[in-house]
Amino acid sequence: MKIETFKMERMQSSWENVVEYNLSESGVHPLTLKELLTPEELEEVRRVEIGYTQTNGTPELRERIALLYPGIGLEGILATAGSSEANFLLMWSLIEPGDDVLFELPNYMQMWGLLRAFGANVKPFTLREKTGWQPDPDELRKLVTDKTKIIVLTNPNNPTGSVLSAESMETIIGLAAKVGAWILCDEVYQGAELSGVRTPSFWGKYDKVLVVNGLSKAYGLPGLRIGWIVGPEEVIGKTWPYHDYTTISPSALSDKLAGIALDPRNRDRILARTRGILNKNFPVLEAWLKSQNSIFTFRPPQAGAILFAHYSLPINSTELVEKLIREKSVLLVPGDHFEVDHYLRFGYGPEKAYLLAALGRVEEALKELK
Repeated sequence: MKIETFKMERMQSSWENVVEYNLSESGVHPLTLKELLTPEELEEVRRVEIGYTQTNGTPELRERIALLYPGIGLEGILATAGSSEANFLLMWSLIEPGDDVLFELPNYMQMWGLLRAFGANVKPFTLREKTGWQPDPDELRKLVTDKTKIIVLTNPNNPTGSVLSAESMETIIGLAAKVGAWILCDEVYQGAELSGVRTPSFWGKYDKVLVVNGLSKAYGLPGLRIGWIVGPEEVIGKTWPYHDYTTISPSALSDKLAGIALDPRNRDRILARTRGILNKNFPVLEAWLKSQNSIFTFRPPQAGAILFAHYSLPINSTELVEKLIREKSVLLVPGDHFEVDHYLRFGYGPEKAYLLAALGRVEEALKELK
């Protein structure tokens, strides 16, 4: 099996800890242990044995995850090392060479690369900015056939921060049901909505749904590396053995900390913190973009610490980002990493002073380009 370069992750891995200002992240500024834990919870963590945990996640962790998905049993949940491992395990266990898969663009491109590596016939469909980053129903109807095995989505979307409308969800479910296709939805930004209205999950709306989620984005806990898959028990049972060939089990400490974070009392507090950061920082980024002499056009994001802005300068997006890295020590994500050039993805989840300083560096580069 050959894999293609995962361009966004390769650029981030190379530069995010080197540049002075990193606006490539799509989550909010991470929590500290002091912010996450009460003294009593810290004492609980101190008593954790650092051994192997149950490989699909401890019952306590899966019970907390189950609270998010009405009707799910514990055997319908597989805990993983972040949502990235969840995506990998599903692609590895589900895809056979020649399978027809519909893939939403723009999108986080991990599953795009994995699908192609495992030999799937990947058919992209496009979210439209002019319709609020919603898919075209007619395009979907033309692409869905009796051979369609899976429809892959991220909702809320990365990089646009958009949320599928109820009409779009109904269209996708109806087309999948017509041909018996699976819907695989990465919902890792669920809970990071600026409005506070939680994005509806595909879980429970159709019997062939697989959901991926985790603590990295909405919860501000990326270093825990805890994600999960939710789905029918027979599919989770089929996927679990593939986990034995990768990370085997979640970290004992991460499993414990994730269970604490997903306690409903803590969960509500953590997500309120996330919304507070987003609603404090988005006006800062919005005002800055509007001040840049009409270089940028954009739709305000509904969720996630990300904004996808179109720019009018005659330069490729990767070239522009490389210039920012080299000359201003600032990292953004270029639009062509999502197969959409002349866009930039701005992460606006860091502390306000940091965000303003980084935007100042970007402004210097834009003035020099003009």
